[in-house]
Amino acid sequence: MTPATLLAAGTGLAVEEKSAEVTDWAARIGWVVGLLLFVALVYWLMREGWKWRGTLQGDLPELPSAPDDPGPARLSMSGRYHGSTTAGQWLDRIVAHGLGTRSRVELTLTDAGLDVVRPGAPDFFVPAAQLREARLDKGIAGKVLTEGGLLVVTWAHGERLIDSGFRSDHAAEHNEWVDLINSMINTNSTEGAER
Repeated sequence: MTPATLLAAGTGLAVEEKSAEVTDWAARIGWVVGLLLFVALVYWLMREGWKWRGTLQGDLPELPSAPDDPGPARLSMSGRYHGSTTAGQWLDRIVAHGLGTRSRVELTLTDAGLDVVRPGAPDFFVPAAQLREARLDKGIAGKVLTEGGLLVVTWAHGERLIDSGFRSDHAAEHNEWVDLINSMINTNSTEGAER
């Protein structure tokens, strides 16, 4: 027997047992349905915003594809592609032509340029003459890493300068990529100035 029952038995008073509260199932179902509709609305608005951004960036030309014979690989790397932004504006994501789609990536640098192969997303090629800079950074639209954890390659496409962010499976490779790409850019600009 519980202490309350003993006390009630000793004093002769009956203890009222409380009945369980009645659950208002209609109200609960209404709240759950309302919440699901709200989440669906937010998702739909995000999707429409993504498509609208792609429409605004419709002036971006088609991405070039790799030449039939790009030459021997100077460097190659596997890792992740984290997206592209307008150069210098790390939050202005470019979504046109699939550039906003994150994916695995296989990068190959040749004398012809940078070949970006992405399973499940459009591949593209950056000709060596279009490369402008390579650097280590810590973030690009929606992805922030430790200082120097991201390889950012700046390249020209149409009238725009674009920053594309990559992360190697072996981050120690990033410095070699920065050095070689910047060396290629300096060599190309020196040869172009002599002509």
